[in-house]
Amino acid sequence: MQHNICKSEQGDREDGHNDRDAVMLHIASVRDRPNSRSEADLEVTIVPSHESALTGIFEISKVLAAPCRLEVTLANVVDLLQSFVQVRHGIISLFDDDGVSDITVGAGLSEGSDERYRMRPPQKAVDQIVATESPLVAENVTVHSAFSASDLDVLGASDDITVSFIGVPICIDAKVVGTLTIDRILDSSSSVRLDYDARLLTMIANLVSQTVKLHRLFACDRERLMAEKDRLQKQLSELKHPVREGKKINVEGIIGDSPALRAMLEKIAVVAKSNSTVLLRGESGTGKELVAKAIHERSSRAKRPFIKLNCAALPETVLESELFGHEKGAFTGAFNARKGRFELADKGTLFLDEIGEISASFQAKLLRVLQEQEFERVGGNQTIKVDVRVITATNKNLEDAVARNEFRTDLYYRISVVPLLLPPLRERRSDIPLLAAQFLRNFNNENGRTLTFDASAIDVLLNCGFPGNVRELENCVQRTATLAPGPSIVRDDFACCHGQCLSAILWKSASDEMALHQGATPVPTRPATLQAGPSVAVAVSPFGSEQAPLAPAGAPLVSGANMIDRERVIAAMERSGWVQAKAARLLGVTPRQIGYALRKYGIEIKRF
Repeated sequence: MQHNICKSEQGDREDGHNDRDAVMLHIASVRDRPNSRSEADLEVTIVPSHESALTGIFEISKVLAAPCRLEVTLANVVDLLQSFVQVRHGIISLFDDDGVSDITVGAGLSEGSDERYRMRPPQKAVDQIVATESPLVAENVTVHSAFSASDLDVLGASDDITVSFIGVPICIDAKVVGTLTIDRILDSSSSVRLDYDARLLTMIANLVSQTVKLHRLFACDRERLMAEKDRLQKQLSELKHPVREGKKINVEGIIGDSPALRAMLEKIAVVAKSNSTVLLRGESGTGKELVAKAIHERSSRAKRPFIKLNCAALPETVLESELFGHEKGAFTGAFNARKGRFELADKGTLFLDEIGEISASFQAKLLRVLQEQEFERVGGNQTIKVDVRVITATNKNLEDAVARNEFRTDLYYRISVVPLLLPPLRERRSDIPLLAAQFLRNFNNENGRTLTFDASAIDVLLNCGFPGNVRELENCVQRTATLAPGPSIVRDDFACCHGQCLSAILWKSASDEMALHQGATPVPTRPATLQAGPSVAVAVSPFGSEQAPLAPAGAPLVSGANMIDRERVIAAMERSGWVQAKAARLLGVTPRQIGYALRKYGIEIKRF
């Protein structure tokens, strides 16, 4: 935010005016001393007396040490400067980290001054001072190359009015953070004082830079202390009001009360307290972005940015520019410098979805940022350091990708510090009525309807496999509600009850294709005309690869198309923690059939 302070503003600057009056009285006393100089000598003096300059600098140092807001302090400095330097307009400008003017204060300005000059000094001249990191002295701005036509107009320079200009940089640790500029009407005495005044302004700029540095350090320390105070207050509140065992944790956007969902929400609450990198694993449509946002909002970074990017949606060259940013002219079309997602997410959280889809060459670039928290923009050579918590997500089996050398092992271990598995919808069926009701409310609000679910409609939803998880459930509700003719959605309103569920056909075709690829017998397809019948439930691995259709409960384990192979049994047992009853539910068979399969294939049961 830019601040502008003029002489007409009073209040906080009364002390500065008092200091200025004191300096002027002192300079007057020097003039009045007997036997010092004659009045004629003073009129032809080339430079101000050393004593008046030292007195002015001394008074400025007192102003800089006073406990005032930075804007007020700088305005008082410019006011005092007029006491011992010939100044028509004086301005101090400070820049933020992006080089944009953040604070601008001036003197010699009044309510009737040119509004353009009240807002900024000559921009082209300031740019040259910043670029060269050295003072700029112009005896006549109309003939100097550092001043544009608009600058001359702002300064009021013309053939009849000759204006001189002096500008010096304000530097902190060899970096230009602002400028101190003055201008004056050129006369016979002021022209020969330019170099002297430039050295004097450089001394004052050095004093100002130290004050600005202290103010900025204090602001950083204050922000850090406030964050630490908030963290300690939060910990104290948690100690006073500990979370009771079994207390429900609510996260905006995540709906349900099933044991699988409650377990995941409890993990979110624990993971959010740290800054560890999180890898979200789960099938498509399980809500990985919602979980990432929930982790961010429950963390200490909640007030900082939450930036997200789908890595699979962009080619590698564009992805690099999106993540790391680019400098002006880095490539065709790069007309301006641009910050990347890592810079935008500084002090906050960056969510990278579909992390398993990035190329091998880009994996190496990403690894360095995750390890060192530093990078360079595309086309730049300046190293930028950031403080970003990274949350990644994928529905791909990264372990298989690592085994096939498609994904770097070191990057896998770097992003999988805290893996979090999101349960599919088939493992939280008790949440289906709650989710469906919420989706129907959203549909009613958007379309001005008052539809409700009949009990028979809920039965249909509970018996559906929903391989696409929550996303597929939402689409099913919206599609059925759109076509429902009555005030309530009933069983016959669902496409699957008429053999017309295209989603079920899609998943069934995908499973048949995989079975053929693996050399198994595919499930016989229906005739071209869709027939009425129950929807086909499909088993989906926790990493998104489709398997054969689930066998109906009670069906024989080995029966042609419904044959369960050894690999599926092992995968189900591993997912269920080697609990046979749970593995049976995953495969749609009975525990007795699972036991038979374990004996048939000679699978040794792991004990924990």
